[in-house]
Amino acid sequence: MSEEQVWSSANLDVRNCEKEPIHLIGKTQAHGVVVVLNPKTFKVTQSSENTLKFFGISHEDFLGSSLERLIGKPSFERLETAIAKESGFNAETLQINGQEFVMLPHFSENNLILDFEVLGTTWKASQFQQQLTSIINGLDGVEETTALCAKAAKLIKDIFNYDRVMVYRFDEEWNGEVVAEQKEEHLETWLDLRYPASDIPAQSRELFLKHKVRIISDVNYEPVPISPEISPITGKALDLSKSSLRGVSPIHIEYLQNMKVGASLTAAIIVNGSLWGLVACHHYSAKFINYFHRETCKFLAQVFSNKVSAIQTGIFNQKFNEKSTLRQKITEELNIEDSLIENLLGTSLPFTSLVESTGGAVILNQEIELFGKTPSKEEVIDLCSFLNGKNQSVFYTKSLKDKYDSAENYKKVASGVLSFKLGKSKDSFIMWFRPEMAETVSWGGNPNNKVSYNQEKQRLSPRKSFKKWTEKLDGISHSWKDYEIETVKAFGEGLNQFLLAKQKEEIARLYRELQEANKDLELFSFGISHDLRGPLRGINGFAKILKEDFSRELPAEATKAINTILSTSHKMEVVIDDILSFSKITSGDLKKTSFSTRKLIDELLLSFNIENNYPSSEVVIEENLPETFGDRRMIWQVWSNLLGNALKYSEQAKNPKIEIGATLQHDKDVFYIKDNGVGIPAGDRDKIFKVFSRASKSQFRGTGVGLSIVARIIEKHRGEIWLDSEPNKGTTFFFNF
Repeated sequence: MSEEQVWSSANLDVRNCEKEPIHLIGKTQAHGVVVVLNPKTFKVTQSSENTLKFFGISHEDFLGSSLERLIGKPSFERLETAIAKESGFNAETLQINGQEFVMLPHFSENNLILDFEVLGTTWKASQFQQQLTSIINGLDGVEETTALCAKAAKLIKDIFNYDRVMVYRFDEEWNGEVVAEQKEEHLETWLDLRYPASDIPAQSRELFLKHKVRIISDVNYEPVPISPEISPITGKALDLSKSSLRGVSPIHIEYLQNMKVGASLTAAIIVNGSLWGLVACHHYSAKFINYFHRETCKFLAQVFSNKVSAIQTGIFNQKFNEKSTLRQKITEELNIEDSLIENLLGTSLPFTSLVESTGGAVILNQEIELFGKTPSKEEVIDLCSFLNGKNQSVFYTKSLKDKYDSAENYKKVASGVLSFKLGKSKDSFIMWFRPEMAETVSWGGNPNNKVSYNQEKQRLSPRKSFKKWTEKLDGISHSWKDYEIETVKAFGEGLNQFLLAKQKEEIARLYRELQEANKDLELFSFGISHDLRGPLRGINGFAKILKEDFSRELPAEATKAINTILSTSHKMEVVIDDILSFSKITSGDLKKTSFSTRKLIDELLLSFNIENNYPSSEVVIEENLPETFGDRRMIWQVWSNLLGNALKYSEQAKNPKIEIGATLQHDKDVFYIKDNGVGIPAGDRDKIFKVFSRASKSQFRGTGVGLSIVARIIEKHRGEIWLDSEPNKGTTFFFNF
């Protein structure tokens, strides 16, 4: 059976307690009854097996019974109305079997769960009001976190009278530290002791965010099974995340028993949506406080959380504003003409002064510069590879060696690191370093001895000793504050904006150079036209004079040479025309209109004078060709080149045939010209669209520019051109705009 369904005590081990699904524990505490209903019928589908003790009804008889029969019509109707209106549930006191209970309803997936918790001792209304007033007045006006924690611990001790009350704060690694304590005089103090993150694993912290207050009224209670184990409604184990009666992990029970604790009350301190810490109350015998008293504890924790948030926000704003002034001063000195590294080397304030640090590094596009006390350049470059693997813009830690083994070699100068990824390149970062600090801390028991072997239970058990254990910190720096992290984020974003501005300036410069180059190319092209056409006309003219006036007097070889001069000069003129055409296409702007494709083709066919120039060729045009939207002058050249090639390369076929049509592909009109000519070998297809590249045999005239013009025009229209061809069977060109 999967973990999702049932998690038995046999699965439990200290080594896997991080994975323990404590919300699916399948058992309840002993000071009440959990009842599970089908919300459509209000019939009991599951319950804890202690119904006889509290309700006077055996568990077997209770399953399948009606809720109304148990709680009475008025309470039932109120519950029914709350469900129908989706207005939320209220706690309700009622009497069953001569005992007073608090009924606490909630939904868990498709199950309606009711916690029937014994009411117990209650306060009078005046006493309750007095407690709320003392909470508000007691925490009002306290403007320092340490003092606030001490005040909260005292208030809770006074109100609820637990033997020990602690305020427990988490660090960034989820280790906890007791920052305030109120206790009975005979107890040993735990103030300033630390506890490893494994003492309160991740899934427990997650539940505190949801449920906020948790009571264990008797650590030595006998767990009450919920039966049946699997919900008949969902087919899964029951999720008791929101149940106040949810049973306790056997590992946690053993942990508290090893502490000699008899009962506990824990309230979450949630600051800005995150678990900041806990108020942990310990009693050294069984102790129960009812739901309404726990709501008072929850209220106190909320007021306390709000005060912590206000204090931290005030400190954050003050410090962040101070750093913003420094940040602005540095960024104002950045000169777009210089590289980022040159800029940061030349600022009057070093960037390392933005946060408390003893060194820094800037790595940008394989350039690196170190500032102050840092690891070597090679070590920093290797660190970049590690940071790239993190795939996050901001990375920080106070113990780099715990996350990156190589950092052991330079922990004296860089135990702590705070980095920001610059731009989009792989190895570009700005970093701040903090050295190893000399500090001794005290733990509640040796954190290295978290487990021992339990011979009786034949498994590992949590540590038994919580005696103060002192160690000297190794490879740990001061923690990075939230305002420092936000300062680095803001500074890094500013540097990214600077790099982007430099990139835009570089692009603008290249664009200006490209425009100048295009103008030069245009002048060069027209220069070729002007400078070459004159001599070419002279060559052509004199050759014609020789042929017309002196051909009878010249030997046959001379006449043949004159004819070669005339044909070659004609070819050169065609090449010049093609170069000019390609130049105009490359630099010209598009003037788009919608026009008739068929009309354009008809005009082209007329200009080709097919009846006289290609008398054997048949041209078949599909009816109802779609219109074209584009630059008609340029698209004329596309059709002209493709149609000219089709006629030329199919002319020697037995029955030359050209087909012109269009298809619809991916919601685009795709035109085609198909011929049955010589075809194009597979090895030549990649080069035919390049300038002066030809795949045809030497007997076909051409310069190798026509298809380059076609490809460039289609590219300017953001279209595509491709072909299908088979040697000696023909070629089909497909294209769209």
